[in-house]
Amino acid sequence: MMSCIATVGKCGITTKPSFTNQQINSVIPKNEFDSRFLYYVFTQISKQIESAGSGGSVYTNLSKKRFSDIEINIPADIREQQAIAHILGTLDDKIDLNRRMNETLEQMARAIFKSWFVDFEPVRAKMSGRWKKGESLPGLPAHLWDLFPDRLVPSELGDIPEGWIIGTIKDVLSELVTGARPKGGAVLSGVPSIGAENIIGLGHYDYSKEKYIPEEFFKQLESRRANVQNGDVLLYKDGAYIGRKTYFDCSFPHKKCAINEHVFILRTKNRWVQRYLFLWLDLPAITQEIVALNSNSAQPGINQAGVNGLPLLQPLDEIVNEFDQIVKPIFDRIFKNCLESLSLSLVRDALLPKLIGEAIQLNDIGELMENRK
Repeated sequence: MMSCIATVGKCGITTKPSFTNQQINSVIPKNEFDSRFLYYVFTQISKQIESAGSGGSVYTNLSKKRFSDIEINIPADIREQQAIAHILGTLDDKIDLNRRMNETLEQMARAIFKSWFVDFEPVRAKMSGRWKKGESLPGLPAHLWDLFPDRLVPSELGDIPEGWIIGTIKDVLSELVTGARPKGGAVLSGVPSIGAENIIGLGHYDYSKEKYIPEEFFKQLESRRANVQNGDVLLYKDGAYIGRKTYFDCSFPHKKCAINEHVFILRTKNRWVQRYLFLWLDLPAITQEIVALNSNSAQPGINQAGVNGLPLLQPLDEIVNEFDQIVKPIFDRIFKNCLESLSLSLVRDALLPKLIGEAIQLNDIGELMENRK
């Protein structure tokens, strides 16, 4: 399937019977052509397809005739097509497996957070007698029993465990910094500069939208602590999607990068609070509070005072530390998968034009892939 109106040249392949609207040209291959191979061919000629679109209106439009007239090179032997598609498809399948694994891992971490710090399940289990001293429950080892209180008390956010308090984000922060861009804006190469387009959730980063700043300007940001460090929580502070946030770790997305003026970095006094802080800020109720900061402000966006004043449930340090010891390996695995997928995508992108263009033979692939590691 190729988009042929407005954003011309985007390519996809169906995995089950589907319908499309008038914006899509669908190619149903003859028996002597492999559909997945054709998909990879089309990804390589997206620029050619885009340039074939005719202007003259608000939207670019690629007619079916113009689309049909585009010439492509295809091996005559379908077995060769299938072999190429298999190699490239294996890489994409592993990338997709990592994505689905990360979704499951994130759900696991969020489920534990919700149980402990939203639903207060450990406290309720003690109150009802379902969790007894010396015993374990699913997700609640016996050694945690003494850490959780056995009753709930009223607070401004509703009932919370006894001994816990409702404070503010400022209580736990050591740093709240924002970045900048050089005069003249981004440059073609240099140090990656992270803006709103990549504050898109845990384990997500769109390298195709990356912008760069000169090394000298990065050093200025680094001196202001506006360079991204492992364990940083990032918050989108102004624009159309105020309230989006992310968390970076394990040198993902880069070992060396900075933020621009549309982003806050939040760093806590105790770094083991960072994952707790990210999941707290990402609760729907707290996200609404963040958005409300913009609604109540005379200037578009949210400022440091607003972020510092956001409410924060503060359990005992021992409980947050125990929580972090459980979820840290989960988060680490997410970023390991992200980095592996990045490596696989680089290998795929290096192989694809060579295979499609017949610049290398199939038996040379092993050596190329080994060199890319």
